[in-house]
Amino acid sequence: MHFDAIIVGSGAGGSAAAYYLVQSGRRVLLLERGPELPRDGSTLDVEQVFGRQAFVETERWTDGQGREIVPEERSNLGGKTRWYGAALLRFGRDEFAGDAQRLLLPWPIAADELTPFYEAAEQLLGVRTFPVEPELARIADHLTGPWRGWDVRPLPLGLSAAILDHPDEAKHFDGFASPRGLKSDGQSAFLERVRRHPNLVIATGRTVTDVIASDTDPTRAIGVVCDDGTVHRAQHVLLAAGALHSPRLLQSYFERTGLGRTLPSANLVGRNYKSHVLTAVLAFSPRRKTDLLRKTALFLHDDFPRSSVQPLGWFDGEFFSAIAPSWLPKPVARFVGPRLYGFFLQTEDGSHPDNRVVAHAHGIGRPRLDYDLARIPHARDEHRGLVTRFNRDLLAMGLMPMSQSIPVTGTAHACGTLVAGNDPGASVVGPDGRVHGMRNLYVVDGSVLPRSSRVNPALTIYAWSLRVASGLVQRIEQERTRNEQSPARAGHPVWA
Repeated sequence: MHFDAIIVGSGAGGSAAAYYLVQSGRRVLLLERGPELPRDGSTLDVEQVFGRQAFVETERWTDGQGREIVPEERSNLGGKTRWYGAALLRFGRDEFAGDAQRLLLPWPIAADELTPFYEAAEQLLGVRTFPVEPELARIADHLTGPWRGWDVRPLPLGLSAAILDHPDEAKHFDGFASPRGLKSDGQSAFLERVRRHPNLVIATGRTVTDVIASDTDPTRAIGVVCDDGTVHRAQHVLLAAGALHSPRLLQSYFERTGLGRTLPSANLVGRNYKSHVLTAVLAFSPRRKTDLLRKTALFLHDDFPRSSVQPLGWFDGEFFSAIAPSWLPKPVARFVGPRLYGFFLQTEDGSHPDNRVVAHAHGIGRPRLDYDLARIPHARDEHRGLVTRFNRDLLAMGLMPMSQSIPVTGTAHACGTLVAGNDPGASVVGPDGRVHGMRNLYVVDGSVLPRSSRVNPALTIYAWSLRVASGLVQRIEQERTRNEQSPARAGHPVWA
């Protein structure tokens, strides 16, 4: 079958684009390098997920100093969205503007242009808030008290209201995959809605190794090659493999076709990597904690305008013993775990061109993830102040905080490596999602994000992808009309 579009990757961007294009009557091939996750309960098993890390990729990379690392990437249908903590927040209007001093790049579109797609994504994902549970409410009351200055807001979540009827899932949604579909991820919220449509083909276990160029025009991609040697052709190719993998495909394409020497954007491919400056804080108290969801509120502070704090999900002895340092005796970990409340502190990092992803050089060697906080001192310093203030305020209410910074291998919020912008000399992707200088190659994953905001990027990736897919449908219809082919089908699916 010849397809209208091939989508490489099935995470937030890939699943949303597939949904829109299929609903619009386009013929779509969705290629995912990983398998579909089992529904036997193993994705809720603490030992499997965190102890053995059975669902994490094992590809070896190097960091900026040449040391071997293994990024915590996931390959499965639905991508990382199957595992994320379901926090789905919009970026603030001011976060679409740039700030050169802090190395924050401007978006090529205004916030209003993304608003209808935010609304559509929220509807499809069933975003809702939940009541703040008693123990978190006590912490919130303390943090919002006089002289402390914290602001608490409801945390929008992509969770079914029915999750509260399933304690095993309510305790294991943050960092786990829901076998019942009670968490709104790329697979359950988008792909399952169109999976039985005859114009969608989903192929799992297919790693795309190359994008194919036209023999006569290297600026036109005509398909992809998979690791099993199969070749698939389409009118348009959409990269949605994530901020670590999409730039590797594009780097290889530009090198092979010679476009790397002629396109102004080629030198920026893989650069400007961002993933938030992240710290996990575990607060210990003598009393057992019984809140179930926990992750129901967002904490902000005016002194740290590019940062936020949100609770982590459930902790118990089994969970903490699986993630605790090896030197901590298991009986101690099992005692401590039920008495912990966890928090995730994040600060928006700037775009530095030397923070980057580098593919294999000429197909030889390991990929490199080079990221150094010293290059983005404003973000580093704000985050240090955030951690210090938050820990101090927890200590003041009788909780003992323990902090652990998230290393470069923690890639949950990876973005920026194919940054979007209006200037082909300063960005890789245009405001329509198309790679500068390419006729039909698009990017719909988090690698386009010029800024990462102070909150989780997933909802913005969904919204960006829906917007790009909407524009692509319009262009396909215009092309067919110009070519005097059969009348195009209606290209605007119902958001349901």
